[in-house]
Amino acid sequence: MKSFHSTREEELKQWLIGCGEKPFRASQILDWVYKKGILDWNQMSNLGAPLKQKLAEHFQLNSLKLVKTEESTDGETTKFLWELVDGKLVESVLIRSFDRRTVCVSSQVGCPARCAFCASGKKGLIRNLSSAEIFEQVFEIDRFLKEKGERVCHVVYMGMGEPFENYEAVISSIKLLCDPNRLGLSQRRVTVSTVGVVEGITRFAEEEMKVNLVLSLHAPNQKLRMKIIPYARKYGLDEILSAMRCFAEKTKRDITYEYTLMSGINDGLDQAEELAALLAGQQCTVNLIPYNPVSGLRLERPVKEKIEAFRELLDARGLNVTWRYTKGKDIAAACGQLALIESSSQREEN
Repeated sequence: MKSFHSTREEELKQWLIGCGEKPFRASQILDWVYKKGILDWNQMSNLGAPLKQKLAEHFQLNSLKLVKTEESTDGETTKFLWELVDGKLVESVLIRSFDRRTVCVSSQVGCPARCAFCASGKKGLIRNLSSAEIFEQVFEIDRFLKEKGERVCHVVYMGMGEPFENYEAVISSIKLLCDPNRLGLSQRRVTVSTVGVVEGITRFAEEEMKVNLVLSLHAPNQKLRMKIIPYARKYGLDEILSAMRCFAEKTKRDITYEYTLMSGINDGLDQAEELAALLAGQQCTVNLIPYNPVSGLRLERPVKEKIEAFRELLDARGLNVTWRYTKGKDIAAACGQLALIESSSQREEN
């Protein structure tokens, strides 16, 4: 059965013609699903019974099943646990900030990067998500918000997985999210984060999209970076930074470097000096992210004074620096805390 969410409008029209239906039905169907949020063919009152039956037989509307939600104590973060059709589980996060509603979306089950501070990659990569499975995370959270009179306005590919190791599905899902007949998000409000897959960065620069790009940097040199991100052995830091600069030049988009601060590992003033020298002259932002605790990892978050000293040095060297305010830490929904969770049946098998 084909996923409805990954079906383009023109493809839907051609299918309708093949069924002996008028192609204008495509816009009616899209309106029911994406404007009215109806996921039951039988409730689409302006469609005939034969067409409803054909739609039910040919298209799958739901590939995610909501297992549970968790709400942070401050009410600013909601974590969603989804079960896929094969029983695998993924998480995504809704972040509220003033009038902004951002979804942090997963692109893979597990993650191949195995970053030292991150829960998502502790068991490696299980499988890629389809474009529909990625899109549907945002679509379902948007439906959740509509009940409160709100909408998703920003999407960040910073959940489970390395987006550029699932390149085609990620690009397709962005196009679905920004399709005016679906969620109609602005490309400028979509951000993709990578640990530095050079081929992906290079391809992304040629997409002629206005999507933001973030590099998970986390170290000022290749030697330390390989300890924090084992995946970094695949690509040298100089090669990655060159690809990022080419992306900025090609797209005219500013780029962001994320730097997770871990006590005694990468938070020293000498490392801040090295980072400032590494990025000198670039039109970029450095986003400092204090480490968020992950069960089983012997890492610590730097004290506030040390984070501030690190930030001040970068600022004094002329870099644009932000310090990410941690949200959702109490429900393990903050940066680096999304974990690969097994279904009950998988746990029984093990």
